[in-house]
Amino acid sequence: MSDREFGGNDDLSLPKATVQKIITEILPPTSGLTFAKDARDLLIESCVEFITLISSEANEIAEKEAKKTIACEHVTKALEDLGFQEYVQEVLDIANEHKEQLKTREKKQSKMEQSGLSEAELLRQQEELFGAAKLKYNQGPADSA
Repeated sequence: MSDREFGGNDDLSLPKATVQKIITEILPPTSGLTFAKDARDLLIESCVEFITLISSEANEIAEKEAKKTIACEHVTKALEDLGFQEYVQEVLDIANEHKEQLKTREKKQSKMEQSGLSEAELLRQQEELFGAAKLKYNQGPADSA
């Protein structure tokens, strides 16, 4: 099963810079090893093929269950069905870690909260700005004479 079987989208890829960063982090700096560009490109193609394979299988599993959304259990079942059982526990651990990070991530503050001003003060400032804009508009274009 290749991506060519699913419509042949040659635009499918992973960001080269991101893959290169991952490779650089994995290779020990003291090893003196480098990763050739054509090897990186082959790695990217292999990753895209792997993702296509797993997502296609997970999609089939979800469809058999009459689900419209592919869930984690569909992906792990796909890994098992395709003979990648050894990855299932690590995938589940990473998924749980990701969920925990989402829970503990600081809630982004809105601009209103960041201002440190009360809603009443912000409303007062807004009214002042509207008043100044209205006055400027009603005065018309400045005379250039």
